[in-house]
Amino acid sequence: MISYPEALALLLAEVRPLDVEQVALDAAWRRFLAADLASPLALPSFDNAAMDGYALRAEGDTIPAGTIRAVAAMHAAGDTIDTYPDAEACEIATGARMPKGFDTVVPVERCERRGGEVRFLADERRGQNVRHAGADIGEGALALERGRRIDAAAIMLLAALGIDRVDAVRRPRVAVIATGSELNPTGPLPPGGIHDSNGPFLAASLASWGVEPTGRARVPDVGDAFHVAVRDARAAGADLIVTTGAVSAGRFDFVPSALASLGARELFHKVAIRPGKPLLAARFDGGPLVLALPGNPIAVAVGYRFFVAPVLRAMAGLAAERPARVTLAAPFAGREGMRYFALGRVQSDARGRQVAHLAEAQAAYRILPYAQANTWLTAGTDDSAEAWPIDPADAT
Repeated sequence: MISYPEALALLLAEVRPLDVEQVALDAAWRRFLAADLASPLALPSFDNAAMDGYALRAEGDTIPAGTIRAVAAMHAAGDTIDTYPDAEACEIATGARMPKGFDTVVPVERCERRGGEVRFLADERRGQNVRHAGADIGEGALALERGRRIDAAAIMLLAALGIDRVDAVRRPRVAVIATGSELNPTGPLPPGGIHDSNGPFLAASLASWGVEPTGRARVPDVGDAFHVAVRDARAAGADLIVTTGAVSAGRFDFVPSALASLGARELFHKVAIRPGKPLLAARFDGGPLVLALPGNPIAVAVGYRFFVAPVLRAMAGLAAERPARVTLAAPFAGREGMRYFALGRVQSDARGRQVAHLAEAQAAYRILPYAQANTWLTAGTDDSAEAWPIDPADAT
């Protein structure tokens, strides 16, 4: 049995970075940028009005209250005419390009319009209420860094810059195989049956990351269904196969021998962790990695969070995730030589400090504490622990 750091190092040494492909912006959601992206233009691209009002040329640092100007035109956003050489002022809409030579906008609510003239009701400052070209980002400046997950904010920026295609890391192709003759879909259960929760959990977790699913199977503990599911996953070009159950040392724990018979090379089997100790990793030469997780639901959650997620990060070319260090409300108990992964909640105490509280009654089979947690905790001491986001897709 090896330690968690040793197991993770062996696993990541087998990871091959995924290819880069160009994708349309509409298809880039949750993808990772494969290279730094420089801005092709300045934002804003021209000086424009920050408010509805009246644009003018200021003759000094202050436009005194009571000043009256003749209004030459109405200047709207998108207007192509931007020159009013003899005008004293023009009505202007928010976002409209500032006419040449005009440098100030007086808000409409501080103006009094009388026919073709406007009177300013208060002292106004020269240069006010103008958004200058490049105030958001300059042409050629770094817009988004390599490895940035393309979220809604990134899509807004890319669209504003007129970028319709980006270089992104290919989505990892992942297959999920849940083993267990007792597993059933939702609905009435037969005697001794349970609902399959591991398959739906992994499907949802992997969708949150942004993988390309290549298959999801539920197979019994007897027959050749597991062999067929693995072969199907390989034929579909899976980069990673994640299995659950049948990986320990009992009579029906067939996964290690089945993978060996299919030609997989074992990397390690059993890790000094709780929960999830029986976890196995293997590699098909020239083919996918395999992570065989134990069947208990929280062992599956640990396997996904602390083994599958680091593999997905490495495939995307991302640096290793770094946890936060948080104060513990109570000591983190554990046995020497074992890495414990615990669930908890980080909350503010009376002094505004972020303090982690361990979830009560944790066990590998208990799902409710997981549903109520907002952090994973590990490497604990009497007063502090490492804190990890529940969903690795939320990690930076």
